[in-house]
Amino acid sequence: MVSSLTQFQKDLSQHDSEQLTRMRHTCAHIMAMAVQKLFPGTKVATGPVTENGFYYDFNCPVSITPDDLEKIEVEMQRIIQANLPIIREEVQRAEIRAEIVELNEPYKLEILERIPPEQTITRYFIGSPEIGKPEASLFITDVQPASHYWWDLCAGPHINFTGEIEPDGFKLLNIAGAYWLGDETKPQLQRIYGTVWETKAALQAYLQQREEALRRDHRKLGQELNLFSIQEEAGGGLVFWHPKGASIRYIIEDYWRQAHLASGYQLLYTPHVANLDLWKTSGHFDFYQENMFDSMEVENQAYQIKPMNCPFHVLTYKHQLHSYRELPLRWAELGTVYRYERSGALHGLMRVRGFTQDDAHIFCLPHQIAEEILGVLNLTEKILSDFGFKNYEVNLSTRPDKSVGNDQVWELATSALKEALDTKGWNYVVDEGGGAFYGPKIDIKIQDAIGRLWQCSTIQVDFNLPERFDMEYIAADGSRQRPIMIHRAIFGSLERFFGILIENYAGDFPLWLAPVQVRLLPVSDEVRGYAESVITDLQKAGLRVEIDNSGERLSKQIRTAELEKIPVVAVVGKKEVENQNLSVRTRQVRDLGVMSLSELVHRLQEAIISKDS
Repeated sequence: MVSSLTQFQKDLSQHDSEQLTRMRHTCAHIMAMAVQKLFPGTKVATGPVTENGFYYDFNCPVSITPDDLEKIEVEMQRIIQANLPIIREEVQRAEIRAEIVELNEPYKLEILERIPPEQTITRYFIGSPEIGKPEASLFITDVQPASHYWWDLCAGPHINFTGEIEPDGFKLLNIAGAYWLGDETKPQLQRIYGTVWETKAALQAYLQQREEALRRDHRKLGQELNLFSIQEEAGGGLVFWHPKGASIRYIIEDYWRQAHLASGYQLLYTPHVANLDLWKTSGHFDFYQENMFDSMEVENQAYQIKPMNCPFHVLTYKHQLHSYRELPLRWAELGTVYRYERSGALHGLMRVRGFTQDDAHIFCLPHQIAEEILGVLNLTEKILSDFGFKNYEVNLSTRPDKSVGNDQVWELATSALKEALDTKGWNYVVDEGGGAFYGPKIDIKIQDAIGRLWQCSTIQVDFNLPERFDMEYIAADGSRQRPIMIHRAIFGSLERFFGILIENYAGDFPLWLAPVQVRLLPVSDEVRGYAESVITDLQKAGLRVEIDNSGERLSKQIRTAELEKIPVVAVVGKKEVENQNLSVRTRQVRDLGVMSLSELVHRLQEAIISKDS
């Protein structure tokens, strides 16, 4: 269901506040002002607002270290406590260019040259640029050497005074490297990240969530639990699924297939490459080329590795002419696609160059849209709920200024999406003009265990591809008509969804998903024969089970199982052999006591079927 966010998430929801956006923008400038005072000769680049804070890029004559962040914070607090005014000024291009050249600020100069001729140029001061004026005496005199002020080219917006930021409401977080304008051929700069909130309490809540997020980082847990790796020898952004990670992936895929078959979908498998002309027909070559790998030549023809599955499903549809009686057709595929991402944008499982989409396309009649969308919403709710996600944020995006398709079809599709959401009873926000150029859409963000929202599921109505590929069906009156095409994904991609699962559960997967559900802990070699027979019986019952072969003391075996987040361990000693039973412990309840093998199997199978943790 869609429910309200937790109180913890509400404490962090100020990111929607316009005032907070202004504070973050201003805090970035305050940080740059402090850095240029503390590190003379530093050149500033850009400093935008981010989702939970801000950053600024610097070219500094010395390397800024994490130990320097505290003294930068102290200087920022002095600027804040001085309550300096933030002053906006419109400037002439020639005059500001001369001033920038005199200051020897090459990045500001390049930013200026990128501003379109017709656009008004503005800069923002912290403090007064007119030192001689009487109010200058209100300002601190040592914010910068021989200067009462600091400025940068900026479109704004900002707050009015630095004192509107609480001195204890901001924090500098870390330092990273970044290429100027994200271009690997340009200079590498130092980027300092920070965050600011309207209150100290909100800052502490965010820092607590951030610390918890670091503990749950899927890259760290993926390594510790031996789930996956990114092998640089093979190239960045390509995922290697290790046996335990592959085991979870198999479970996810099998669950996904069975859920779709039960919901009236048919499964497809399509190629990984196709003639480049296909991507020209679909429009990807024109509109998506920068995210596509270079084409390859095969027998004097250009072939393209696929960035999308959609055109393949369209060609499958066009293989034969369909009647209106056959529609809707629901076709689903776990299709692996490849997209070019810059190395600086890659991030574990969340941003990769090769990934598997849980893609599906529905080809239907116009009057079937609402019913089909409702079916997708129901299936989405079931799947996400089974994986532990109960709370969602839903957006309905409507027709943008630039779009294809006539008004009647857009109105029909948008009304159908609204009708489906209203029938479902979900709260949603309308994003006016936020739809794709080819149709309106629904986006669903899932809330994880620590209140973060992740974009996963999307449902998009498409008028473009049916037109581009001249798709048809035979209508009831014998005429040939265009079908409506619905794109939808529930996970988004298996790789990213797996990363979200790791972080949501902190690697402590529920029993039905755990790669190893039971580990047997033999106290000595004498009981190993019985333990191995138990392994065989548990495997026959469909359970994923292994034996600890380390030969360590029982306490060490138990500790190792806890670190590896094994849901259930069964101790095998002489007494267990004599009585033909097991001493069972779980991560959640700890000691369950002694039970027979058949009782253990029964309880585990019940928990797996109900998807209890």
